[in-house]
Amino acid sequence: MELTSRPVKADTAARSKARTRINRLLKNKWLYAMALPGMLYFIIFRYFPMWGLLISFQDYQPALGMLHSKWVGVKHFERFFFDASFAMLFKNTIILAVYNLVFFFPLPIILALLLNEVRREVFKRSIQTIVYIPHFVSWVVVVGISYIFFTTEGGIVNDLLVSLGLPKMEFLISSEWFRTMIVSQVVWKETGWGTIIFLAALAGVDPQLYEAARIDGANRFRQLWHITLPAIRSVIVILFILRLGSFLDTGFEQIFLMLNAMNREVGEVFDTYVYNVGIQQGQFSYSTAVGLFKSIIGLVLVVGANRLAKKFGESGLY
Repeated sequence: MELTSRPVKADTAARSKARTRINRLLKNKWLYAMALPGMLYFIIFRYFPMWGLLISFQDYQPALGMLHSKWVGVKHFERFFFDASFAMLFKNTIILAVYNLVFFFPLPIILALLLNEVRREVFKRSIQTIVYIPHFVSWVVVVGISYIFFTTEGGIVNDLLVSLGLPKMEFLISSEWFRTMIVSQVVWKETGWGTIIFLAALAGVDPQLYEAARIDGANRFRQLWHITLPAIRSVIVILFILRLGSFLDTGFEQIFLMLNAMNREVGEVFDTYVYNVGIQQGQFSYSTAVGLFKSIIGLVLVVGANRLAKKFGESGLY
């Protein structure tokens, strides 16, 4: 009797667990329905295209397809690493990535902290709306605005310089000004949008902490340092790790529109190089190898930064 009762009990427990899972799914069915479009997006546009990375190890021929193209191992990676343009591309990409990390990443945090100190809601909401708007402007329009302001032929900035008795400056074709222009455009377009997550984190800080700090005699700076910043520290760490994942993604569209013959030496990056050799020249396997190299660097940076964050007591991404 004991031998027969044990399988029956196990089967009953399994059915009970399955029924519990089904009930949970039905209970949260609308949450899963809302998550479904996002899941489909990542499956279709992120995970499924990963199969295409295999062509970086092939001499891919569109007529033959992936199944019948010749396998060549790491040939394309070796070609890229020993190419004369690799040092230039790596240097330009790293410099722009570091500039964006140093000059852009802290600005949304600073702006969020400043907005958090504004007490009049109408004024605060108005500022938020104004700084959010540039995010919805396409890079084509941003670059067009830059040309209107900085061109030597009727540009507002150069006309102002001439009126002050100063010479005109070649902002748009000068290799010295290229990186400054790129970072400035990113700051203008994305700083306001980047404050959303930090403002949401600041909204969750208990107001009683500030009241207790004021009673203890803490001024606004002390409250900021001992209450506000620790409250959003974990969010800052997580966003910093995510930022490192796209460290080498300097932005194709923006840089492609700003490139010209005079600044290409400092402006050509991995993204534009992949477009030139992959789309314009049809070297699909080689350009895929370049893109895969960039993705591997991002993965290594994310894993390394996550481990470092955990060593310092932060939760990290996983």
